[in-house]
Amino acid sequence: MSKVYADAKSALAGLLKDDMTIAAGGFGLCGIPENLIGALVESGTKGLTIVGNNAGVDDFGMGLLLKTRQVKKVIASYVGENKEFERQVLAGELELQLTPQGTLAEKLRAGGAGIPGFYTRTAFGTKIAEGKPTRAFDGKEYVLEEAIKADVSIVKAWKGDKAGNLVYRKTSRNFNPMIATCGRVTVAEVEELVEVGDLDPDQIHTPGIYVDRIIQGAKFEKRIEFRTVAGGQVSKGDTPTRHLMAKRAALELRDGFYVNLGIGIPTLVANYIPENVNVTLQSENGLLGIGPFPHEADIDPDLINAGKQTITTIPGSSFFSSADSFAMIRGGHVDLSILGGLEVAENGDLANWMVPGKMVKGPGGAMDLVSGVRRVIVLMEHCSKDGASKVLKQCSLPITGKGVVNMIITDLCVFEVEPGGLVLKELHPGVTLEDVKAKTEAAFRVAI
Repeated sequence: MSKVYADAKSALAGLLKDDMTIAAGGFGLCGIPENLIGALVESGTKGLTIVGNNAGVDDFGMGLLLKTRQVKKVIASYVGENKEFERQVLAGELELQLTPQGTLAEKLRAGGAGIPGFYTRTAFGTKIAEGKPTRAFDGKEYVLEEAIKADVSIVKAWKGDKAGNLVYRKTSRNFNPMIATCGRVTVAEVEELVEVGDLDPDQIHTPGIYVDRIIQGAKFEKRIEFRTVAGGQVSKGDTPTRHLMAKRAALELRDGFYVNLGIGIPTLVANYIPENVNVTLQSENGLLGIGPFPHEADIDPDLINAGKQTITTIPGSSFFSSADSFAMIRGGHVDLSILGGLEVAENGDLANWMVPGKMVKGPGGAMDLVSGVRRVIVLMEHCSKDGASKVLKQCSLPITGKGVVNMIITDLCVFEVEPGGLVLKELHPGVTLEDVKAKTEAAFRVAI
């Protein structure tokens, strides 16, 4: 029986019903099944549970289903740039099950592999792990996570053949391979549909056994979720002080390190990698090795996959799925993570993913990073907008990880987190010890 369908509407015909679960591939707006999402919106199917890394933006991607109120529940790692998504959650109009990004990728992979559950260090001791069984292995506590299966999976690939074999392009692979496996029925859309035998068997990422229906997409807008400004220039939201913080963090890089940079201030660190230090940047959406650097690390994965930016990789670079990306992270293969924070406690607890009742962004990959990498540095302003200290005796916000931070770099100073507590190591130019004491709730000793 042919797997090929004429268009997205016919490919979904007979599969949709109210109150079903649909998993959709993509990372932000990169690698999303645009045509199938459009057909899903037009179907009017209601009460959906949608599963994916995030839910697009207000007027594109899976966000369109939120706009038409076809969704009752979202299982995702990140709210992202979707204001309507966040509004519905805060208003209690939408059920949201936030899941750490790496855990989500593994839950999907497990669902397609017939593995009902697994233990992970990620999220132990956090709000997200409340009520879940835990178990100790080798003296460390782990959380039991259950696999995810979907009634229908929709994915997007670069190329596919009429047998359903799929090839993804660069970082657009992301969540697509795992989601392709976890659906009871999987529908794929491709940019180019070829005859059986035209694809090199050694280059296929998703074998056709997982794909039940396939179409060649009619059009692909490939919109950009959020475009970064790079090259070391001060842009909207940036300040010279933030660049000072990034430049200081770059001094913690060591030759040969594999490094993951978070969004916000940490992204700027790539502009200040010392000339004599060679590091490999690891991106959570499936890229290891970005170049050239130090001063041209202006890579935007969405632009690359939209054909609007050419990527220059360094020798040894590789692309892979989000499941492989987080296996690197959880497995301790990444040397250093530099990420932002809302609060850090004197014992190294980190909070950076939500403000109850006010802001819901989701953990993204942060919970995986802080539980799996070898060293964690947090870059953040020393005080909130109302002047309250963000370096605290104890975090007041839901935590991302317990005792995970090794160094804090603020706009005032540098703290090391040691077994006995915080140690003030450096003051930024123009800052006095009295300034730091006045603006820090946490106890610390001075070693300057």
